[in-house]
Amino acid sequence: MISTAARVLIPSATSFALGIAFAPLLAGILYRAKAWKKSAGKGNGIGGGGTPIFDELHKEREVSTPRMGGILIWASVLMTALFFWILAHSLDTFWSALDFVNRRETWLPLFALAAGAFAGLVDDFLEITEGKGGLSLARRISIVGSIGLAAGWWFYAKLGVTAIGIPFSAPFTLGWLVVPFFALVTLAIYAGGTIDGLDGLAGGVFAIMFMAYAGIAFGEGQTSLAAFAASVAGATLAFLWFNVPPARFYMSETGSMALTLALSMTAFASDTLGGGVGVFVLPLVAFPLTATVLTTLLQVFWKKVFHKKLFRVAPVHHHFEALGWPAAKVTMRYWIITIIAGVLGLSIALLARMP
Repeated sequence: MISTAARVLIPSATSFALGIAFAPLLAGILYRAKAWKKSAGKGNGIGGGGTPIFDELHKEREVSTPRMGGILIWASVLMTALFFWILAHSLDTFWSALDFVNRRETWLPLFALAAGAFAGLVDDFLEITEGKGGLSLARRISIVGSIGLAAGWWFYAKLGVTAIGIPFSAPFTLGWLVVPFFALVTLAIYAGGTIDGLDGLAGGVFAIMFMAYAGIAFGEGQTSLAAFAASVAGATLAFLWFNVPPARFYMSETGSMALTLALSMTAFASDTLGGGVGVFVLPLVAFPLTATVLTTLLQVFWKKVFHKKLFRVAPVHHHFEALGWPAAKVTMRYWIITIIAGVLGLSIALLARMP
């Protein structure tokens, strides 16, 4: 018999090992293909206008370091899921304990990971071949919103989810409104994916967040969901191994879209389905993403209303960089903050289940 903890840890270790083994091959392909931006910077910022400070800070690395490194993450997770699914369905029942693919807990997170990976891959491909910024922001938002609505409908119609968990209180009933609420949360988390901008930043932050949700799902008895989240964390750590300064490749859209969509689905799956509060603690567990969204919105608001910037650059991690902080200092302090926020979110989620 395989212990419950091993059912979570073995897939995590497997996805990490696959990522480590696959990374040199992926890096070689990306460098030979010169899979980087044709010109540095963002061009136009949110709310209009250029991004001269950001462009100056990143004028060299963006045109010499490949994008699409996020392939390493989602490919490792999907290969891990497929590997144990094949073993479970072709060999004896010993292996069935490691199969974490099931309708109630992981179908949607796996679908979101794959769908986000594909859409992001298209965006990255257009970016490196045409050099025109890839898919427009409106198209990317429509893709993410559509996936969010479809997933919200599945939770509502197929899984019977009509409420969200509230710590130390009865669940808050939304009824059919859970569908648009699901889409809004998904869009908000996706907006925070712009945290991918400094070597090692997004990789460390996402690995910690998925570790926290692995703990939340495990505490709720959702072993398959915990194994999925732990597998994502393991694959992201493998990516981080090659993304620490100087980065061998960047996560880019195929990684950030896949991870943000999967994180949103994981939060909802660890909510009332497991008798938990996964959505309530999401802004805390994903605090760096929350800060990214809020500081960007504040920057746009400040420019529109007061006709000047609140931050030198938004999101705020680039503001610290513009102030002269070494990129590695910003990155590691974000890791520390994410660990603290993740532990607090995990604690609230576990305490909320206590009788």
